[in-house]
Amino acid sequence: MIPKDIKIQDNILPEAPGVYLMKNSRGEIIYVGKATSLKNRVNSYFTGKRDPKTRKLADDITAIDYIEQPTAIEALFLEANLIKKYKPYYNIREKDDKSYSYLVITNEDFPRPYLLRATDLDDQAAKKYKAVYGPFTSSAAVKNSLKILRRAIPWSTCTPGQKRPCFDYSLKKCPGVCVGHVTKREYAKIIRDLMAVFDGRRPEIVKRYKREMNKAAKSQNFEIAAKLRNRLFALEHIQDIAVLAKDDRKLPDDYKQNPALGRVEGYDISNISGTSGTASMVVFRRGAAEKALYRKFRIRSVIGPDDYESLREVLRRRFKHKETGWEWPDLVLIDGGKGQVSAALDIVSKLDSPKSIPVIGIAKGPTRKKQELIIPPLFEGLRSQLQKHMDILVQIQDESHRFAISYHRKLRSQSLRLPKKKNPSP
Repeated sequence: MIPKDIKIQDNILPEAPGVYLMKNSRGEIIYVGKATSLKNRVNSYFTGKRDPKTRKLADDITAIDYIEQPTAIEALFLEANLIKKYKPYYNIREKDDKSYSYLVITNEDFPRPYLLRATDLDDQAAKKYKAVYGPFTSSAAVKNSLKILRRAIPWSTCTPGQKRPCFDYSLKKCPGVCVGHVTKREYAKIIRDLMAVFDGRRPEIVKRYKREMNKAAKSQNFEIAAKLRNRLFALEHIQDIAVLAKDDRKLPDDYKQNPALGRVEGYDISNISGTSGTASMVVFRRGAAEKALYRKFRIRSVIGPDDYESLREVLRRRFKHKETGWEWPDLVLIDGGKGQVSAALDIVSKLDSPKSIPVIGIAKGPTRKKQELIIPPLFEGLRSQLQKHMDILVQIQDESHRFAISYHRKLRSQSLRLPKKKNPSP
């Protein structure tokens, strides 16, 4: 419960997305945060077991204001604007400047948004960009937001002058810069609309799209009207709860030490009669899927249904990417029993890693109805920690299996219809 001596704006916290501003006795804003549910998020600062920093912040709060937002995406950008404006003490203390990220709009003929680390954006560098948004406390939340917004306002990441449209064009995520289907002037308007959403002016864009759609329909420009209708629908029905979901989740006290809540990579091998062998790598962090980090592999060197050698191949290839920005995992989870875990451990134990990476597996138990946690003797000390979050581990296992099967089916389908083509994978 929030202490009675803390003044709450309008004496109530809504169960809606928004940004909350915590103030001290001098009326200074000492912390700014975002939430999918203002009520749940703010209450979490005063309930249950809390770390020392959270308790100190809660002790300093005398008033809480908030600004409701229609969507979590708008809450995310408003939070960044307010942190930049007020530089609240606890936000700055919580993360040093180098830990933040910024969203920039490039200053090109066909501009595009992309993320930069704070270390790559000084005052001089910022002048090169059309616009700079941030600081953001969570780069993952910004990436999720961009994926959602691109359904409504498609932009290009390709270069002009291509012979064929890019893959994003077929998904309606690129307006056709690659093949000249959009002029610089038309594309500039798209980027202005995107920036308007970042600036919190989404309702203006919705109203304008409605006017333009109706005008196009009256002029019998039905193709343009349909395009605007689809964009309008996407803007008005943003399903963005996943953007901030991890911020609202109440985490256990040991989440920083428990490998099940760090970066967990789940692996599974899929083949039928040894053909079209594939593997999946799914990534979870803090118990939530990070689908942008998923990877799929086509087995190259193994002939026949050999899960052990397939796992060894996949893990060798995966850890070759350590120099290209793929983070080290805190835990490797194999969908399989002792044999699969031993094969994976053969590779992982020989890595020149800054830390020991536990390798575990999940297999069906003797009754085939209950999952069994397979832990090598080297990591037996982690058993009690891992069993606390067996539900998360099973979810990761299920997701790695689903992802591997879907890729395997796709390859088998292609092999039945088309001549084989070289298809490089990680």
